[in-house]
Amino acid sequence: MFYTDGQLQYKVRVDSPNPLFAKHLQQAIGGVEGEIRVAMQYLFQAWSFRGPKRYKDLLLQTGTEELAHIEMLCHAVALNLEGSKEAVKEGVAAKSPIMQAMLGGMMPRQYLSSGMGALPVDADGMAFDMSNVYASGNAGADMYANVAAEATGRTLATRLYNLTDDPGMKDMLAFLIARDTMHQQQWLAVIEEIGGVNALPIPDSFPSDQENQDFNYTFLSTSTPDGPPPPEGRWSTGPSLDGRGQFSSEPARPLGGEPILPSPPPESMNQTAQIQSGGHGSPQLGSERPEQKGGGMLETVKDSMLEKAKDKLS
Repeated sequence: MFYTDGQLQYKVRVDSPNPLFAKHLQQAIGGVEGEIRVAMQYLFQAWSFRGPKRYKDLLLQTGTEELAHIEMLCHAVALNLEGSKEAVKEGVAAKSPIMQAMLGGMMPRQYLSSGMGALPVDADGMAFDMSNVYASGNAGADMYANVAAEATGRTLATRLYNLTDDPGMKDMLAFLIARDTMHQQQWLAVIEEIGGVNALPIPDSFPSDQENQDFNYTFLSTSTPDGPPPPEGRWSTGPSLDGRGQFSSEPARPLGGEPILPSPPPESMNQTAQIQSGGHGSPQLGSERPEQKGGGMLETVKDSMLEKAKDKLS
């Protein structure tokens, strides 16, 4: 369950309402770097987390805190929409604060759709659609994703801080920037607890001897022979970060041959010239491995399920 006491997590004050800044603040609400994204990301990670309970609790409580940040930013947007700077007021004959705000740079939908309030959209008015919420179920992968989310969120908050001279807005953003600092640190602390670089690559549970040993620590340069030299650095020479291999660098080479697809069947409704083009097969389709004939593992699972269903019916 979720509860609210009706109070803001931190004070929100707007000394000089600025409709244009209200539009900018929308990025911190519904942008890819915004608070809706991290709130949903942490909550969905928590709700399906399997592992030490303290990590689930950390995700759940941080996700809940992010909901409080959305509330703060929505209140800040609404306050900024109350009016505009003196320069705008002087250029508008009408006394309506709504007209002043719209000419002052506000997003039209903040009046038309929400009646002078915030929306679950970014600064361009694009709705947040959850496509950037990452909850893989792998603690390592999710924690690295969380660090990236907090890093981009803190970058956005510092840019917003530099875009305003309103003391109240700077104070609110300074708080949010500080919280982003802590959240970066706590996710990095979890990464350290679950093994850090020694638990790489993710997932560390996959048997490393089953990956191609010729390419797992090799940087493949896609520079042409007459192009720029391959980039060199920590990634191109010396021991790998996980201590399981040696970094190297070499030119990328085409090893797979030309991609060839079969001719389309008549029922595809493609052009006759395509269907009659000859060469109805592909040398890249099918396998000589007996266990793969007929569909491989998925087909085996399906057959097993069908057999069990038949047994129940008989």
